[in-house]
Amino acid sequence: MCGIAGIYNYKTNQPVSPKSIESMCDVITYRGPDGYGYHYEGALGLGHRRLTIIDTHERSNQPMLSQDSKTSICFNGEIYNYLELKETLKGAGVSFNTTSDTEVLLELYRNTGIDFLNQLNGMFAFCIFDNKKQDFLLARDHTGIKPLFYTFTEDGIAFASEIKSLLQIDDVKREVNKSLIDSYMSVGYCPTNNTLFKNIFKLEPGHYMTIKNGEVEIKQYWNIKYDKSVDKGEEYYIKETQNLFEDAIKKQLRSDVPLGVFLSGGIDSSAVVAMMHKQGVKDIKTFSVAWDYGDKFNETKYARAVAKQFNTDHTEYFMTAEDFKNFLPEYIRHMDEPVTEAAAISLYYLAKKTKEKVTVVLSGEGADEVYGGYPIYKYMHVVEQYKKIPSFIRKPILNPILRMLGTKWAKYADLSEMPIEQSYSGVSFYENSQKNKLYSKKFSEYVKNNNNQAKLKQFYDYTKNDDLQTKMQYLDLKTWLVDDLLIKADRMSMAASLELRVPFLDHRFIEFSATMPSKYRFKGYENKYILKKAMEPYLTEEILYRKKLGFPTPLSIMFKGELFDFVKNIIDSEISHARGYFDQTEIKKVLGEHKKGSEDHHRILWQLLVLELWHREYID
Repeated sequence: MCGIAGIYNYKTNQPVSPKSIESMCDVITYRGPDGYGYHYEGALGLGHRRLTIIDTHERSNQPMLSQDSKTSICFNGEIYNYLELKETLKGAGVSFNTTSDTEVLLELYRNTGIDFLNQLNGMFAFCIFDNKKQDFLLARDHTGIKPLFYTFTEDGIAFASEIKSLLQIDDVKREVNKSLIDSYMSVGYCPTNNTLFKNIFKLEPGHYMTIKNGEVEIKQYWNIKYDKSVDKGEEYYIKETQNLFEDAIKKQLRSDVPLGVFLSGGIDSSAVVAMMHKQGVKDIKTFSVAWDYGDKFNETKYARAVAKQFNTDHTEYFMTAEDFKNFLPEYIRHMDEPVTEAAAISLYYLAKKTKEKVTVVLSGEGADEVYGGYPIYKYMHVVEQYKKIPSFIRKPILNPILRMLGTKWAKYADLSEMPIEQSYSGVSFYENSQKNKLYSKKFSEYVKNNNNQAKLKQFYDYTKNDDLQTKMQYLDLKTWLVDDLLIKADRMSMAASLELRVPFLDHRFIEFSATMPSKYRFKGYENKYILKKAMEPYLTEEILYRKKLGFPTPLSIMFKGELFDFVKNIIDSEISHARGYFDQTEIKKVLGEHKKGSEDHHRILWQLLVLELWHREYID
């Protein structure tokens, strides 16, 4: 696990400035505190920060050159099936100088070509350059676990694990991509390949970029293929889930340094612990975080129960409002873009605590997207049923009643009047009328002329012949998971120099789930039905069938109490108003209603706070 950075001046063939590469790496030292390296050849410059996991010897430092020095690689991530791939390559006569997965990746490319991407099981973002052929390749893993950003310069292209590295380059400007402000306000992050920085982009999951003879080409090498035409029966899907999960855990336990588990006490992380225990792992180290704001924000009793069941070495950490406030500047800096994932802050503190004992940690991230675990899925199914009520009853009678019950119910009344393609934009979507009230008159006109709903159309087009559950899960796999959850997981773990692995995002799980009829993922309004059935032999009913919490954050309470003045002074300031995005009167109204408790506006306040702090950190 590492941080990578590079510049390829393919337009001008000018030599790369070592100062530029070094500064790009220096700002992400925390991603790889165990070592660093640079490689320059002609118009190419590569930089690497290393967190040693596999083959901790310096012989595996990067950038790494092939044995004939004709091909170089700069790699961030882990190839979990590298041992199997290595044996195949040895059978073809390839020799190795290290025991690292980096060298396996390099030699696999040299022996297979671009098709080698389809053989990889892992999380990765890397650059490979063939000096003889002058072939340049960037690639990102199937589901986007590892980040990869790029920007085009006057001389060529620059890329890195984090945006802040690209901002070290002199001709990369810090400009706001204002067309994405509405996307951010709609879902709390910036979806698809664009970022909130103008002219800085993400290489999307399952894609690669090649540059040859000055021609840039981006292609998709992997996507989810839905085919649920054959129903093999519940027992088959239960058994296959168990087999796939066990193999994913087995492969992701490969490490030359100590590892542990983030344990929330929910089904996903508890399943990881259970499967490690089944495979005979001794002295499992588990780590939990909670807020001392009552049971609603504290899952530690469930985590303790799992820790006790499997006799783990368990560590807990409790957060305070002061911790939250103090870390906010670092949170904004580490995330690079505004992302309203409040759980990231508690995750960072947990990662710091975890790093004291281990260097690698497994988590349950991704199970909700693969097996359909979010409560919003239930609500959207209810909305679809509600739509079946004749419109002459629903619109003039029922919808007005719902709107009288408050913003939550009004939201679902509004959703019932729209097709799914318009009503559902992801797990974290916000109610549009509430959001639109915040915009200033001028910016509201701008938003109308720069509607980003079309960005999601490609995902709905892909699943146009599929059922509601599949449509929602595919959208969330391509947006919410990639641009919110996995950004949070990567940034907060790497900020603590900790590698985080996500076995549920083994791409074989996703491919398998895509062949499973939706009734096994979502059955009788029971989320993650087949996963729960698969884990029944290992986990208690209390863990399997309790209400989902995750890593909840008491924003509503803190923004009404200890942190109200802090939030108000930032979002209701002259600096914030001068940006011209929002109506000052409406912001004061939202603050007042939240303080009085007449409305719960914590999500809006959090969005506004993060966006303003991001501007102050990266733009002003």
